[in-house]
Amino acid sequence: MSTDTATGEAPPPPPRGLMAKFRTTLEMIKFEHSVFALPFALTGAMLAARGWPAWRQVFWLIVAMVGARSAAMTFNRIADLNFDRANPRTRQRALPAGRLSLRFAAGFMVISSALLVLAAFELNRLAFELSPVALAILLVYSYTKRFTVLSHLVLGFCLGMSPVAAWIALRGDVCAAVVALGAAVALWVAGFDILYACQDVEFDHALGLHSIPKRFGVPAALWISGGMHVAMLGLLVAVLRMERLGWIALAGLALVAALLAWEHALVKPQDLSRLNAAFFTVNGYISLLFFASWAADILLH
Repeated sequence: MSTDTATGEAPPPPPRGLMAKFRTTLEMIKFEHSVFALPFALTGAMLAARGWPAWRQVFWLIVAMVGARSAAMTFNRIADLNFDRANPRTRQRALPAGRLSLRFAAGFMVISSALLVLAAFELNRLAFELSPVALAILLVYSYTKRFTVLSHLVLGFCLGMSPVAAWIALRGDVCAAVVALGAAVALWVAGFDILYACQDVEFDHALGLHSIPKRFGVPAALWISGGMHVAMLGLLVAVLRMERLGWIALAGLALVAALLAWEHALVKPQDLSRLNAAFFTVNGYISLLFFASWAADILLH
């Protein structure tokens, strides 16, 4: 049996049976991290409805979001397979470790894409017509790190589409407030993706990949990430005023700002050991706290 050269440990055996493969796929794409974008999509939907949308709309919005993220993440794992094999941090993922076949992953991606299109069809005509465009953007992201340092912003744009798409799904149009909300989400995601990319600076140099930490160095990347998060908060204040939200939304935004400050305090140029805590735990709290406070404010008004 082969072993991992970095740890000396044998990789887990390939899963047997359809359900086992399905669970491995969900683990591979970090399915639980759908929490990052879904609350913002639901916030966009609540702003569009000025309250809680119809349950049918909520159901298809969730299906669309889950389908979109699952398709994008699975395609990303397929596109980056050779890079993941070469990177000690990622070589134990399911595809490079041989625990999933490319065929199974590709099939899962196609089904996830179909779920997105089906959900868009069930929501309204404009959402359906735009769904191939959204899907193309989500899939193209996987190649951007090969040629531009702006890959972080492309990833941010992918998640920033979520509240705008939810608004379109309910109203069939767009407005300045939801565009600003989408831009805020884009900056939030780009900012924490820059933090996450600090782990792979040496690897990016070795393989000729592009990132802001590689281009400008880790200390400068941390400042750029912080600047994006400050701009995100500014945009959210603008949305709050345009939508005439009250003190609950403002209090939630203040707590989000405090969590962002804590996130940046966890990460130092000379010490990235707490980066996973900053990336996964804090950003999950930020997303859920934002939704809880803004949803409460919308419902109470």
